Amino acid sequence: MVQRKTPLFERDISWLSFNHRVLQEVKDLSVPLLDRLKFMAIYSSNLEEFFKVRVAQLRNLIRAGRSTRKQLDFEPELLLRSILKLVNSHQKELSNVFNKQLLPDLRSHGIHILGPEMLSQAQLNFVDNYFHEYLQAYIQPILLVDSKVKPFLHSGALYLYLHLFDKKKNKATDHYAIVRLPSDQLPRFIILPESKKGEHHLMFLDDIVRMSVKYLFPGYILKNAYSIKLTRDSELYIDDEYQGDLVAKIKKSLIKRSVGPVSRLVYDRSMPANMMKLLKKTFDIMQVDTIPEGKYHNNFDFFKFPDFGKSFLKEPVLEPLTYEPIENSEDIFETISRKDRMIHVPYQKYESVIKLFEEASKDDNVTHIKAVQYRVAKESRIMDALIDAARAGKSVSVFIEVKARFDEEANLRWGEKLEKAGAKVMYSFPGLKVHSKIAWIRRKEKNNYRTYAYLSTGNFNEDTALIYSDYGLFTADKRLTNEVKKVFDFLETGIKPKSPFHHLLVGKNNLREELSRMILTEIDHAKKGKPAEIFMKLNSLEDKEMIKLLYRASDTGVKVKLIIRGITCILPGRKDLSENIEAISIVDRFLEHARIFIFHNGGNKKIYCSSADLMERNLSFRIETAFPLYDKDIKEQILYLMDLQWRDNVKARTLNNQHLNTYRKISSTISIRSQLETYNYFKNLTRLQKGE
Repeated sequence: MVQRKTPLFERDISWLSFNHRVLQEVKDLSVPLLDRLKFMAIYSSNLEEFFKVRVAQLRNLIRAGRSTRKQLDFEPELLLRSILKLVNSHQKELSNVFNKQLLPDLRSHGIHILGPEMLSQAQLNFVDNYFHEYLQAYIQPILLVDSKVKPFLHSGALYLYLHLFDKKKNKATDHYAIVRLPSDQLPRFIILPESKKGEHHLMFLDDIVRMSVKYLFPGYILKNAYSIKLTRDSELYIDDEYQGDLVAKIKKSLIKRSVGPVSRLVYDRSMPANMMKLLKKTFDIMQVDTIPEGKYHNNFDFFKFPDFGKSFLKEPVLEPLTYEPIENSEDIFETISRKDRMIHVPYQKYESVIKLFEEASKDDNVTHIKAVQYRVAKESRIMDALIDAARAGKSVSVFIEVKARFDEEANLRWGEKLEKAGAKVMYSFPGLKVHSKIAWIRRKEKNNYRTYAYLSTGNFNEDTALIYSDYGLFTADKRLTNEVKKVFDFLETGIKPKSPFHHLLVGKNNLREELSRMILTEIDHAKKGKPAEIFMKLNSLEDKEMIKLLYRASDTGVKVKLIIRGITCILPGRKDLSENIEAISIVDRFLEHARIFIFHNGGNKKIYCSSADLMERNLSFRIETAFPLYDKDIKEQILYLMDLQWRDNVKARTLNNQHLNTYRKISSTISIRSQLETYNYFKNLTRLQKGE
């Protein structure tokens, strides 16, 4: 751990600890087999992005001058070594699980991943035909004639690095070649003809290419083929501190992303040293950038592993439930005006949110619609509704965050479509990201105007709403709608509000200050011997100032309960520092994405849902929105659901000083898997709402 003045767990090591919790799901025998493969894909996908961004940033720091590095409170070389050591350990763990558990379990269910030496004659013929009919057209083999000639290796793409002999010359003559696997064009897993009824055979696309080298290099004999993959720095280094055409800068930077410097080379650990030496020389790769793995890379392709109709090898489907008050309401605005409503995805259908936008786009009484878009679905009914509203002549204003990492291109495309339809589109602020998840609607009712708002912990994204656990509030409460309008006024003009926010907590305005004030209130209550408690559910806890305050709260006797999915830099349960802080993490079938802040507040509990985590970037460099819950029923519901999560003793891990990810053991004879219990809670609630 990197030593600092404030005792903290190192951020990147903590993230690797989180990804190891995902790896634990791969190892968990109680998880259905095909879902374990899915978690393996998630683990791999997470790690790929980590190297594209975090490790790439570390390498840039290492390359920076001494004057720059002197400003750091850690040594980047030491941290990088710690990261690579831990990653190597986790990768070995994964390889062991795959070979000794997953493959045998697949075989026991009649699913066989075959190597070339295991194929029947009929399967050999099939592979030969598959190569000529489908595969050959996508392959461009490259012979490495001179190490000075460097073919470009694309980030994330799979390659075979070949050792060849020239048939015409002495067999001692070595030649080397590179072949890119077209796994972005063809399935990674090729289903083969079955040899027995009920048995399913398939093989990696990689192996079909290995078997077909004779066609790619007809004058050569293949000695060996080793898989390799490069990951490149994919951060967009945009000078956006000053005004200018930020959209143009991002478009230009997106072109550079694909050719960024190498942040890692993953290679088959059985590759001979002389081939590795040549590879590093040819592509200017440092030894520290290399990570040995198994024969096959890009495990995130297991997202598309065929299930052969074996649904019993997956978790039972939990169909999203109807949110009766809105989905089946004849007038959505009348329903919201009577009472605040809250939706909980993915347990409940996202249809309620879509209905809000679609009804607003069609309603002749709606005059204005405003929304913030951060990550949008590829096919989005919400965006279509906004486009329809603009075409219908309504005033539509959409703030699109074009700096949402890896979604920049999609967001730019949607922005262009909205502009063509006549909507007013605002793009990113210099030096800031807008991460709020809010919408605002003005509607003419009788002889007046009424405003409505939707505030959420998650994006306006129909795809992620199926797997991300988030909360969304529908409200006509003027205390909230007026302040949501104030946020949009700032987004449209860039002028900070003159009057303070009294209800919403807004990043770059009052978010940090108000959260700090509420923590200090609990500290004051504890000092006076009054009950004092703080509960937080987060994706990440990294901000040093907030952690200091929580340590201080613990020291004065405030009970602090934390549920943190990802990065956790606080050290819970440490003697004379954080003895009153408990922290757990839940990793299960749905991704825990909601952020909740609960303060005891002398018995009159304050509850906020938020788009923001307690990270420096969220509190200091982003426009975020945390919103209070005023409706008594919704507050009670959130308190019940948070208590349910806190009592999880199936998927919860205890986060201690060392981040050992031990499964939580609490004194209960009943197994509580909070996500399943949450679904059952909403299932019963839906029945009551239907009057069943």
